[in-house]
Amino acid sequence: MKILLIEDDQTIARFVSTGLTQAGYRVDVAADGISGLDLAMNESYDLGIFDLMLPDMDGMSVIERVRRRNRRLPIIILSARRTVDDRVKGLQRGGDDYLTKPFSFSELLARVQAQLRRSSEADSGSTLVVHDLCVDLLARTVNRAGRRVDLQPKEFMLLEYLMRNAGHVVSKTMIIERVWNYNFDPRTNVVEARISKLREKVDKEFAYPLIHTVRGMGYVLKKE
Repeated sequence: MKILLIEDDQTIARFVSTGLTQAGYRVDVAADGISGLDLAMNESYDLGIFDLMLPDMDGMSVIERVRRRNRRLPIIILSARRTVDDRVKGLQRGGDDYLTKPFSFSELLARVQAQLRRSSEADSGSTLVVHDLCVDLLARTVNRAGRRVDLQPKEFMLLEYLMRNAGHVVSKTMIIERVWNYNFDPRTNVVEARISKLREKVDKEFAYPLIHTVRGMGYVLKKE
């Protein structure tokens, strides 16, 4: 799942981004209102975390503009403004939740999970299933043939991407851009290493493999 974080404080942005990435989410970060609004309008996100006091365009204005385009995107306001009036105004202007600074990451993560759960329940799209492999995107759990499969966060993100593209070949470039979110380096073997670990957990002890290499093209998740 993909989250947009708009936060001009670099320390907070790194703290939140790192924590969410380690929890298995993909995070895009913007340091001002205009660039954050541009991302929100042109990319697809499952949730937004917006500060209110931003350069170029304040967070309230960003929320209002986003709401005109996307009324269903869950938005958590993360702000130093602590009064009841500030919280009420933030929720009335389009926020779904409001967390004041300073905050604990565990509380923010719980609120992120709660908002994603509500959103996914409304969309009925919180579970991915391919043959006997099932991924619960909210609980962050994986089961195959009724057996739990424990994955590291990056392995979970990689499997989610393969399952969302089940039956279609995805290249090494596509994987590294979507899962690792940095420019492709043809010399790196990070994808091959993660695919190997994922196969050991998802395929090795089961009746048939689901993850296949398409020579010269990439990888595909399917039952042959």
